[in-house]
Amino acid sequence: MAQLEQFLDRAEALLARLESILPQARPVPDWNAGTAFRWRKPGGKGVHGYLQPVAHIARITLADLHNIDAQKQQIDQNTRQFVNGRPANNVLLTGARGTGKSSLIKACLNQYASQGLRLIEVDKDDLGDLPDIVDMIAGRPERFVIFCDDLSFEEGESGYKALKVALDGSIAAQSDNVLIYATSNRRHLMPERMSDNATYVHTEDGDLHPGETVEEKISLSERFGLWVSFYPFKQDDYLDIVAHWLRHFGCDTAQIEESRADALRWALQRGSRSGRVAWQFARDYAGKAKQ
Repeated sequence: MAQLEQFLDRAEALLARLESILPQARPVPDWNAGTAFRWRKPGGKGVHGYLQPVAHIARITLADLHNIDAQKQQIDQNTRQFVNGRPANNVLLTGARGTGKSSLIKACLNQYASQGLRLIEVDKDDLGDLPDIVDMIAGRPERFVIFCDDLSFEEGESGYKALKVALDGSIAAQSDNVLIYATSNRRHLMPERMSDNATYVHTEDGDLHPGETVEEKISLSERFGLWVSFYPFKQDDYLDIVAHWLRHFGCDTAQIEESRADALRWALQRGSRSGRVAWQFARDYAGKAKQ
């Protein structure tokens, strides 16, 4: 009996050691828990990433986004095609900070979630897991937008090549229920330096041959089928956005008119007339007005 107990103790110890080195089972997503998910990758050897439902989704709508009508039309059209099962493109949204790039993607989710659109947010550091994410959702009936926010890369980062492969570089075709939407302040997603142009050379017949460094830097952005650019707002555009958010927070016409000078000073202090700055001012002004 004592020998049996000793054997069982040793067997349990061995199993514990094996469990510590074997990959853990991947948690099964609860697809009914929400319309947006985040890809989470806990630390530890052999630990799988998993999709975590987002409990509270930003309630922003397409109507809330002012003075970006052309950009809104492009993204809305592409997303509508995708939701309806028609061909659509991966999208790169670039340009001035705070002009509505990320908000536009969130607004599209709210617009089309009832028609089966789902959003998966993936951090830049986890882009290497894109193949696992795509495999996980490939058989689902929903339509998934993988969302990479504020994306940029430095030289040699591994996520750069992982995203290239996911977009258009793998032997496997991209699943027809997945698109990638990315936002960035850099059009080519990587820093561009004057020294990059040193590899351009002229031949005797006048042809210009771009160097490999430049070709590599633009190769990722070229894999996005749709480029949408955003630009800084003019003063009147900024004040229009301020007025919209003040009405949203319950301010009347007189309060909105009185706020104009304060709104301009607020923007001057921050060096930006962006939509984000307008929203921040409106929250501050409306909060004080209700005291």
